[in-house]
Amino acid sequence: MSTSTRQPDILEVIADLSNDEVFTPPKVASQVLDLLPTDVWTNPDLTFLDPGTKTGVFLRAITKRLMAGLADVIPDETQRLRHILTNQVYGIAITELTALMSRRTLYCSKDASGERSTVRMPTSSGNLWHEPLEHEYANGKCVECGAAEKRLSAGKSDETYAYAFIHEAGLRAFTKELDMRFDVIVGNPPYQMGTSTETSQARPIYNAFVEGAIAMNPRHIAMVIPSRWMTGGMGLDGFRSRMLKGKQLAQVVDFQNAQTVFPGINLNGGVCYFHWERDYAGECQFTHIPKSGEGLTATRPLDQFDIVVRPNGALPILGKVLKSIGGNPRFDVLVSPINPFGMPTNFKGSERKPSGSAVKVVRLGGETWVRRKEISQRADWIDKFKVLIPKATDGNEVYPLPVLTEPIVAGPGTACTMTYLVIGPWDTEGEAQNACTYLKTRFFRYLLSLRKHTQDNSREKFSFIPLLDLDRAWTDEDLYKKYKITKDEQAYIAEMIKEMPAS
Repeated sequence: MSTSTRQPDILEVIADLSNDEVFTPPKVASQVLDLLPTDVWTNPDLTFLDPGTKTGVFLRAITKRLMAGLADVIPDETQRLRHILTNQVYGIAITELTALMSRRTLYCSKDASGERSTVRMPTSSGNLWHEPLEHEYANGKCVECGAAEKRLSAGKSDETYAYAFIHEAGLRAFTKELDMRFDVIVGNPPYQMGTSTETSQARPIYNAFVEGAIAMNPRHIAMVIPSRWMTGGMGLDGFRSRMLKGKQLAQVVDFQNAQTVFPGINLNGGVCYFHWERDYAGECQFTHIPKSGEGLTATRPLDQFDIVVRPNGALPILGKVLKSIGGNPRFDVLVSPINPFGMPTNFKGSERKPSGSAVKVVRLGGETWVRRKEISQRADWIDKFKVLIPKATDGNEVYPLPVLTEPIVAGPGTACTMTYLVIGPWDTEGEAQNACTYLKTRFFRYLLSLRKHTQDNSREKFSFIPLLDLDRAWTDEDLYKKYKITKDEQAYIAEMIKEMPAS
């Protein structure tokens, strides 16, 4: 049969359930397994677990590799397959549907004990376990995974999405039924749980799967997860710190554009797969693949900073800048927290300027007015000069990146809603204008981009940026000279960051 008429693998074309539960293409599963040492495929005593199986793609790929690797150990093909499926390959399905799909993939039958099963297992579920669970709620969310009670109770599905591997009752039931240790844990776990409102940020849960896997003390873990944990993400600071300080990440392959791995899936911040090795403590072989597809690999420590600086090419530039800064304050000290004046995004105010002491409020889509006494926070900033930047900036998946949209210089008598962050404040307009010019430089926005891999702007994202004397204006040429940025490094920055006219 010619390649052009080959029937597609059903696991290549099956649709994803959602951005929360992303199915893994067979090619990607194979690339993740390639991170593991080759000797795991020649050892008949090792056990493998996928703790969040959806289609069974990892378990099928593991079985194929073991069939090849154990050919000399168990020459009889039938006995070899029976040994692998009975003693080595296990999975925990995330839903009843994925349990059926995974059994069909691994055993060629939804009934693993039936006549049509590749190997007749002792039970109909075989080694693919699933047991319906309920969330335990307190204050409107699950005490273990953080799932929103309101969101799940409003759904029409019979599934509870109480994933067994990250719920004590489920994991206890699984380990009671299968009292054993696992040597290798692999997979592509669910990524997040919805919050109680459509506008609230979803809560990541993939980190709970990774930490649950580490807690089982396997020799190896190989998983594919979103890359947001490297630089930010809600509730991920502790996870990031533990992953970096442990020094057990032997290899990471990081994709700036998630659609390179999962076509049609939008995951802001990209996606990565990694190999965690229990008995390893050293530098990481880190590969970063930008949207251009031209990756660069470097073996380096990942705990140099409080985040992972993802582009390997950024390290020489950042090193020179931070060495120059030393222990001096950085630009983040000028950046306000979220909601600087205590007015929400949907604040309406008054279309007409009220009598008496009134303040102009910059908001999404225009301006409004409010009485000065109604501003509850940072009232002392109202009569100063400041620079406003949107709290969120779109367009940061297309290179060269804007990183920021056009900043606004706001004078005395102004405030803003939660739509904006405030830079400043200053007593003079010149300082605010010079700050605005500094923000527009490629140099500034490149350093910001190293900590900013989603649309959100926040104070801590600015902590790689030098705090300079704003009595003067700064250009890229000035900054490149000051920090000894080479011509090649300047060209690299220009490829990454879109030009923003100074005026």
